[in-house]
Amino acid sequence: MDKILQMLELQQELNDATNGLGWENGLTKNGKVIDWRRCTYLECAELIESYPWKHWKNIDAKPDYANIKIEAVDIWHFIMSQGLEEYKIKNLGTIEALSKDITLLHNFATFTAPLIPTDKNYYEQIKIVEVLIKKLFSDASTEEVMESFIDVAYISGLNLDSLYQLYIGKNILNKFRQEHGYKEGSYIKIWDGEEDNILMQRHLEAHPNTTPKELYVALEKYYPKSR
Repeated sequence: MDKILQMLELQQELNDATNGLGWENGLTKNGKVIDWRRCTYLECAELIESYPWKHWKNIDAKPDYANIKIEAVDIWHFIMSQGLEEYKIKNLGTIEALSKDITLLHNFATFTAPLIPTDKNYYEQIKIVEVLIKKLFSDASTEEVMESFIDVAYISGLNLDSLYQLYIGKNILNKFRQEHGYKEGSYIKIWDGEEDNILMQRHLEAHPNTTPKELYVALEKYYPKSR
């Protein structure tokens, strides 16, 4: 529960900083409409694109599981945001209450166990992602969406511990992006030929005990100083 709560608190902080206070009412500080479900299903599509599903192209390619994990974490950002918004607008309780309710989801216990590699083939894995997409389009409850996300995360190679580590990394990267011109369009996303996501992930794998502050410092070191 501590890891779920920490992620929710960090997501609240990130949304407050990025979108402005009161974003839960559906608008950013710049007046742009927020639609967390749309954000989520588009990230699901990006996750599917990391599988070699196209029958006419790259037929011998393998899934890009490093990117699949990153996309799953991005999905989690948006689903948590949906939960935070709903709990505030509908007066369902505090962040602590939301955190507790997540731990009571029917498949959460499996998510906390050691990760067992899936025996599902690529197409079966994609169908699990598509179940989540269908729930987003059918206006399923946030609880159902979160349960479906856990299934997606697990087949992506993530349990709670690895999701937490990668979420912390992506959260810090998102803050780094915002503070280095992401909204203004001046941010450099490709570092030495690789996307910043991949470099961040590799750094965490090599330094699993890195603190958020240390990761931010490392990103400063890696970041290209000019185009």
